[in-house]
Amino acid sequence: MNALVLDLDGIRVSVETAGSSRKARLTIEADGSLRLRAASDVAPDELEQFLVSKRAWIYRKLSEKEALQHQPVTKEMVDGEGFFYMGRSHRLQLSDEATGVRLERGRLVLPRAKADAGAEPIIEWYRRRGEAWLKPRTRSWAERLRVEPEVISVADLGHKWGSASAHGRVRLHWATFQLPPALVDYVLVHELAHLREPHHGPAFWQLLARAMPDYEERKVQLARKGSRLWMGDTKA
Repeated sequence: MNALVLDLDGIRVSVETAGSSRKARLTIEADGSLRLRAASDVAPDELEQFLVSKRAWIYRKLSEKEALQHQPVTKEMVDGEGFFYMGRSHRLQLSDEATGVRLERGRLVLPRAKADAGAEPIIEWYRRRGEAWLKPRTRSWAERLRVEPEVISVADLGHKWGSASAHGRVRLHWATFQLPPALVDYVLVHELAHLREPHHGPAFWQLLARAMPDYEERKVQLARKGSRLWMGDTKA
C-alpha cells in the first residue's frame, strides 16, 4: 500500500491507495484530519477533482466538528466582560447615563438598566452596526460580481453564517461581525456570488475566485475562528 498527500485550500489530505474499488471514500478522523481511500489505479488528478467536488461538505463537517469540540462561549453582562467587534476586543462598561448600547473610547457601553435583559440589547447592537457596515461594502462587491441584491440584512441564522435567496435577499448572521473585516467580507461575497450561482459547483468557486483571489485562505480562517465566537449564550 502506497501513501500520498494532497492539498485542498491549505488542508492536508492523506491518501491511502489500496484495494480494487475505484469509488473514493473520504472520512474525517477523530483528530480532525482528512483521509481519502481509493484504488491504487485512480490517478491523483482524479482524486484532486473528487476533493474539489466535496469542498462544501468538507468545510461543513469540519465546522460541525469544531463546534462539538468546543464548549459554547458564554458572556456575563458585567463590567469588564470582553466582546469582539470586527476582530477587536472591547470591554463592557455598564453606565447609568447611557440610553443605548454604543462603542465609546474602546469600551462597549451598556445601559445598566438593560444589564438584566440578557444578550438581546448587545445582539441588537450587532445587528444595527452590521447593517450600517454592510451598505457600502455590499455596493462595491455587488458591482464586482455583477449582481443586484434586493435586500441586505443581519439576523440570527442559527449555524449558518449567511444566506441568499432566489429573490435577491442576502442575510448575514449578527455573530459574523465579531470576525475581522476580511472574514466578514468573505461571508458577504460568498452569499452575493450565490445570486449568480445558487449551487457550490465549479462555476460558483470560479466566480468567487475571480472576485476574491484569496478566498480559500479566508475560508480556512473562518472555519477555525467561527467555532470560537459568542453566539448569544449568557451565564445563569
